[in-house]
Amino acid sequence: MNLDWQHFTPWASLAGGLLLGLAAALFILLNGRVLGISGIVGGLLRPQRGDAGWRLAFVAGLLAAPTIWALFAAPVAPRIAAGPVLLVAAGLLVGWGTRHGSGCTSGHGVCGLARLSPRSLVATLAFMGTGFATVFVLRHLFA
Repeated sequence: MNLDWQHFTPWASLAGGLLLGLAAALFILLNGRVLGISGIVGGLLRPQRGDAGWRLAFVAGLLAAPTIWALFAAPVAPRIAAGPVLLVAAGLLVGWGTRHGSGCTSGHGVCGLARLSPRSLVATLAFMGTGFATVFVLRHLFA
């Protein structure tokens, strides 16, 4: 296995993980809600009275953060090794899985595991196992 040292960013990754963990902890402590992106965005599709404001602010923050980051750091060109059809298919599959799995990777992997949720443990193991299997098949069997 070769490590791509040019794109290896342990400190930025650690800082991002710490910020995500802090945000998830503060969100559940201050709001009593799990910081799952699919649940927050999904709540905008059928908003309840007085519920849409914080959800819109959250989504606005998700969209504004990379823009603000770009003001202070050099932009990073994304490396996407897939065509538009594959990207759309992947997005639809992720959305379908999120709906049927009662949450996304951030909700289950970060928040659910922190709350010691058995359902989130099973979901996270399924996410990770499927990812590992996919990489193995694509890199070693179809390479």
